[in-house]
Amino acid sequence: MSRSIEHNVDAKRFQWMEDGKLCVLDYELHAGVMIITHTGVPESVGGRGIAGDLARAALDTARAQGWKVRPLCSYVDAWMRRQRGAYDDLRIS
Repeated sequence: MSRSIEHNVDAKRFQWMEDGKLCVLDYELHAGVMIITHTGVPESVGGRGIAGDLARAALDTARAQGWKVRPLCSYVDAWMRRQRGAYDDLRIS
C-alpha cells in the first residue's frame, strides 16, 4: 500500500490517519539536523507498515532538504539499520 504521508511542518511531524487513529513521527530540526524523537502508531492499527512508511517519508524529506539525521527514536534507528545502507549517508551520531 502506498500512503501519502503528510508533513506537518508547523508541528514538526509526519502524520497519517489510519482507521481514524493518528500515527506520527515527531522530530526537531537544529542547524540542518533532523532529530527524530518519537514514532507512534496506536496498537489497534499496528503491524501494517505505517511506522516504516513514516520513517521513509521523514528520511526522504531529510535527503531532499540536505539535512542529516540523528535517530533518537529506537524504532527509526533500528529501521534505518535494516535498510541495507540506503540511508547511512544521512546518519550522524
